[in-house]
This record gives sequence, C-alpha cells and structure tokens, in this order.
Amino acid sequence: MSDDNIYVTKPFLPDLSSFMPYLEKIWQSRHLTNGGPFHQRFEATLADYLGVEHVSLFANATLGLLTALQALRVSGEVITTPYSFVATSHVLLWNRATPVFVDIDPDTFNIDPEKIEAAITPATSAILAVHVYGRPCAVDRIEEIARRHKLRVIYDAAHAFGVRPDSGSLFRHGDMSVLSFHATKVFNTFEGGAIISADAETKLHVDRLKNFGIADEVTVIESGINGKMNEFQAALGLLQLEHIEDVITRRRRIEDRYRRALSDCKGIVLARPPNDLRGNHSYFPILVMDDFPLTRDGLYARLAEKAIFARRYFYPLISELSMYRTLPSATPANLANAMRVAARVLCLPIYPDLSDDECDRVIDAIRAC
Repeated sequence: MSDDNIYVTKPFLPDLSSFMPYLEKIWQSRHLTNGGPFHQRFEATLADYLGVEHVSLFANATLGLLTALQALRVSGEVITTPYSFVATSHVLLWNRATPVFVDIDPDTFNIDPEKIEAAITPATSAILAVHVYGRPCAVDRIEEIARRHKLRVIYDAAHAFGVRPDSGSLFRHGDMSVLSFHATKVFNTFEGGAIISADAETKLHVDRLKNFGIADEVTVIESGINGKMNEFQAALGLLQLEHIEDVITRRRRIEDRYRRALSDCKGIVLARPPNDLRGNHSYFPILVMDDFPLTRDGLYARLAEKAIFARRYFYPLISELSMYRTLPSATPANLANAMRVAARVLCLPIYPDLSDDECDRVIDAIRAC
C-alpha cells in the first residue's frame, strides 16, 4: 500500500513512548486481565467523562450487545433498523430473538419512531435503535413508545462516543447503551467496548455475565461469556482519553472544510448537522443524487482510481443479507427510505491525521467529476 492512499478512517494512536510507562506498570504488577487496576481506573475515568455512573468495560462492542440483550432477557421480536453494521442484528440471532426491521428517517438516517409504533405486536419485547453516524435517535419519542408498550430499549451507540446533547448525557437514555472502542472509531482501545447501565444492580448483573456468570470462587449462577477487557486495552483507553478533545476538534475542522467546499456541488447532498449537540464528527456521509454526473458507485470507483477509498456505509442493508432477507419485515417496500439512502450514501475520509492537502485532494476529485 502506498502512503498516498487515503482511507475513510484511520485510528488515532498517541506517541508510543507515552504508552511505555503504562506497559511497564502492567508488566510489573503481573495483573493482565480480570479487572486489574488499569481496568478499574479506566472504568471510573470513563464514567466521569461520559457523565454516567455505571460503566462495564468489554473486550469488544459485539460482546457488549450480546450481553446487554441477555441481561435484559430480551426474546421474541425486537424492532430494529436495517441501516447499521451487521453486528446490530447478528446479536439478535445469537440471542434467538427475531429482528423486525422498520424504515429510517430520510434526514437523520436513524430509525423512524412512527414506524416503530406500527410494528409492535404481542411478541415484541424490545427496541434496538442505533445512533447512526453519532447522530442521536429521537430518544424521547422512542422511550415514550416503549413505556406505553412495556418494551426494553437498547441503544447501539457504537458511533456516539463524545456526543453531548444540550439536554445532558446521551447515555442516560434507555435501559442500556453499548459503545464501541474499535480501531476505526473516534475513540479506540484497538478493540473494546462498554455497556452503560441504568443502575448499580444492573451493572453488577452485566459484570457477572461478562465473566462466565461467576458469582464467587465456587459459584457460577448463570451462563455468561468471556467479555472482559484486559489491562492493555484499559491502559490504552486511559491514554486515549487524554487526547479525545483534540481528536474531536481536528475532526470538526475537517468536516467544516468539506462542508465549505461541497455545499454548492450540484448533485451532492450533505447530511445536515444536528444543531442541539456537540457532535463527534465520526463520519462524513454524502448522498450522490441523480443530477450528479456519476452514480454513487461510479464516484466510489473514480475515487478509488485516485487512491481515495471512501465507503458505501451502510450498503447493502442488513435486510438484504441472506440470513435476513426472508423475514417479512425485510421486504424493500417496507424500507423505502433505507433502500434509497443505502443506494446513494458515500462516507468520505475523516480522521485526525487527514491533512488539509489530503482533504483538498478528496474535494478536488469530487468536483472534477
């Protein structure tokens, strides 16, 4: 791979020398996993940063989603979105629940609350919503629906680290929120994730489930999983937290540059930024419309020819994959907005180390079409 290649995202990595003291302390302690000192410190520091009280760290977000559903005893039908990464629905199958797909809002790309209400049946037990691209769902409306129908609410908040609505912490909504610290995210621990629980009792249950269901040295009380975050990941998380505000500031600068340069580009529609929150600028999606000289896939290929690797994110829809397409809710007519957006969306490169010159190369390649 050439250094001239531009990818849609690259992980932010602090200087290796700053990590060495952490690594030496881990090595000296011989405490590598199972809730060691860095794990405990990271959990507490993270809770303070996110404005919540009950954080449970995980080795990755998929294990977090699996455990959240198990902890809440979700079964039957779960209403969710087809416009997400496939892990959102895979965890339902792993928990023997049935995904029920509903359409998205064409402006926010998030699950449409009005479609949720129409999809509820006696078999419905929960709503699994996604804060797509870090844009918060209509949480008040979703939770009003859930209260009336006595449903659980889980938020897949994989994209939402560092997002701060004016109304307070985004992660205080719902029964649980699940964060991702994957290398491609705004904040990363290489791999990693977390569950935000609503109360201390639920956190205790989650912590037990992520450690095989072990209650004490001789007692296993439920069938849990090995979802623990190790000390190396936790130490990296502590180090990354020192830089997160700078990372988000750099991402905002790149988004502003894209918006100024592409706002008048015929046939390109920019997703509207929400005006009531501090966003994290995790993705920069554009929609390629019919009056652009190339199709979305044509632009995708043209950029790749110039070593610019954007992503058709999310395409195809989850509902179009073989294990889901036979579900009644997966019919394209039921998901018209999601189908339309998935056919047009392209996420442009955005990451802290993207230089102005590289950003301009992306802009020029689009405008040259």
